[in-house]
Amino acid sequence: MTFVVTDNCIKCKYTDCVEVCPVDCFYEGPNFLVIHPDECIDCALCEPECPASAIFSEDEIPEGMDEYIELNADLAEVWPNITEKKDSLPDAEEWDGVPDKLQYLER
Repeated sequence: MTFVVTDNCIKCKYTDCVEVCPVDCFYEGPNFLVIHPDECIDCALCEPECPASAIFSEDEIPEGMDEYIELNADLAEVWPNITEKKDSLPDAEEWDGVPDKLQYLER
């Protein structure tokens, strides 16, 4: 089992989750974070730390977000690892809660 970063992280990219991860399984893109499924130990520490409520257990992903399981796995293979908290994107608060943000994902 793994945790998955979903839609609401796009254009927010809060990194509070990165700070608590004991195995450094987060990877960073221009405006989104992902979790490497082979590195995640299912500790659940990241889920409550996400201000955007964008992290879910793989078996509890909201309806319509299943594509994020594969997206996390694919992007974690090409994006750099992130191990320390950084500032969120400048307009993160404005984007928090906006639906259907996949179209804004920068690879």
